[in-house]
Amino acid sequence: MAKSLLEQLPEIVARGRLQAEKILEGLDGRHRVSLQTREWVLPSKDTRDSDWIAAADRQAHLGGEGRADWTNRLIYGDNLLAMAALLAGDEHTPSLRGKIDLIYIDPPFDSKADYRTKVALPGVELEQKLTVIEQFAYSDTWSDDTASYLAMITPRLILMRELLAETGSIYVHLDATVGHYVKIVLDEIFGKERFEREIVWRIGWISGYKSAAVNWVRNHDNIYYYTKSPDFIFNKLYIPYAKDYVRRDGKKPEGAGYPIEDTWNCSDMDRMDSIQIMSFSREKVGYETQKNENLLARIIEASTHPGALVVDAFGGSGTVAVVAEKLGRRWITSDLGKPACMIMRKRLIDQGAKPFLYQAIGDYQVEAAKSSLGRKFRIGDLSGIVLSLYGALPLPPEDNPLRNLGAVVFAGKKTLVLVDSPNKLTGDATLRKAIAQREHLLGGWDRVVLLGWNFEPSIGRSIAALNDARLEVLVIPPDLLDRLRKKGDTEKLRGQVCFSSLQYLTIKPVRRVPSPPTPLPAGEGRQEQLHVTLDNYVLLSPEAINLDEENRKKLLKVMNAEPLALIEYWAVDPDYDGEVFRSVWQDYRGNTANDDDALRVVTQASFSVPHRPGARRVCVRAVDVFGFEAEVVQVVAENAT
Repeated sequence: MAKSLLEQLPEIVARGRLQAEKILEGLDGRHRVSLQTREWVLPSKDTRDSDWIAAADRQAHLGGEGRADWTNRLIYGDNLLAMAALLAGDEHTPSLRGKIDLIYIDPPFDSKADYRTKVALPGVELEQKLTVIEQFAYSDTWSDDTASYLAMITPRLILMRELLAETGSIYVHLDATVGHYVKIVLDEIFGKERFEREIVWRIGWISGYKSAAVNWVRNHDNIYYYTKSPDFIFNKLYIPYAKDYVRRDGKKPEGAGYPIEDTWNCSDMDRMDSIQIMSFSREKVGYETQKNENLLARIIEASTHPGALVVDAFGGSGTVAVVAEKLGRRWITSDLGKPACMIMRKRLIDQGAKPFLYQAIGDYQVEAAKSSLGRKFRIGDLSGIVLSLYGALPLPPEDNPLRNLGAVVFAGKKTLVLVDSPNKLTGDATLRKAIAQREHLLGGWDRVVLLGWNFEPSIGRSIAALNDARLEVLVIPPDLLDRLRKKGDTEKLRGQVCFSSLQYLTIKPVRRVPSPPTPLPAGEGRQEQLHVTLDNYVLLSPEAINLDEENRKKLLKVMNAEPLALIEYWAVDPDYDGEVFRSVWQDYRGNTANDDDALRVVTQASFSVPHRPGARRVCVRAVDVFGFEAEVVQVVAENAT
């Protein structure tokens, strides 16, 4: 008979400890996990602000990428790897082991959720399913229901404890589906004596959800509050008494007021600050599990002092980062979903946040850090399926240890086929590796085809720079796993899978206009105006977007009529160094500071920058509504007006 979940718990915790210990042991190793800075965001939500870039605090940040003092971080990728990177540290930031003051997490806890993203475009609304990375993560998390969920959360909680300062606290936000099981794991990791409180948080209207018609109302979540040691920070919060309040003895009270937690679960329906985000809330950003800013403000103020470091490893809509920013705390947030990262980035820009880093997990560590995804399905198995669908025969095991290399022989020509990992961002290093294998593996090949799932935004520029006619880069359809499940086996899909070309972005010639010779404030140098205009955006084939047939037809209609309407966010770096993209101007759909069209970005950027003699290397980076990134670089002469 199968073991009950209670019987499995000791094994789950033991395996989680072993997984976490392996990560901790590898922190000093040659292949330790690291973070790559994808964008350095200097928020500017109004193109009419002509002098902001010259301000002293902004100008200082254009240099050292936060080496001198702290820079907040938004991290895209698996939070297990993100935490490993934070524990390891790098040349710019020392290890954060024992340095984090507060961790709040709101991990996904509904295994029956239909994980789809609604994408609004002019005239249509699409429903996009998960990206391939998210599909792997969610299928891994829920493959054995709650047992898999606990296997996912356990090593992450262990790493979170390692990151916490001795005076630090952690709040874990869950519901009744898994909360009681996770509490047992928390007791095991932090110690039962470090359990401080269970906070009951009301989530919505008293009428509850649809299921309330045939059952009791589900009306609250649970937040488990633990500390790392008895020497923890807690600031008692109070609200003042009403002006006309008197005690029963007729005297005015002398204290600060009611403890603020007395108002967390009030039944007064007018107190909207204590419950879940409603459809009409000004805070609402279109993220289903978004949490209330007031809730996070109370947690952050109670458990930290100004300047403290706050972390949310399941960032979602970004409420923790947004509130930490408002309260003068430093922050790090991460998420595996690209839609979530886009929402967080836009929300922070809209708030006028301090400059922050947008980072991703280094792409080289995946094979070492995670050799399998799920209990039954390995990356090598998937690579073999992709090779077969492309029409390639796998190379012998002795020459193909990762099982991702195949061969196509036609008309006397030999083609090497390389399938990249679904957890990697295919970039310049992989292109060069493919070319090297073409030249040297098994006596050489006539050409090489690289098949990738996810790509660095500079991939188009990297391909153009190599200028290699014997290299071809194609996109694997991200809905391939869904199609395999529906068809049942590879043979039924043979001949039906389209490997598409990459998307790309084009811009019109950038104009540089010297600012009028007017007296400048002390400390400011000569300025010039940059005018950058989008020209076209070519999306990779709709076949490579994870859509059903009906939604794919809707997308095709928009692509043909108005391709720039697919852009969700774009930014400009006026002096790109080829390594770190410094976003000094940005626009996104819904940014009404630049225009009043919520479904389109503006297509022209005009802003002031300090003048520099000679050519400028202007880089434009765009992210489309599906999370795909593209960039273009243009070298602009000084007299390009």
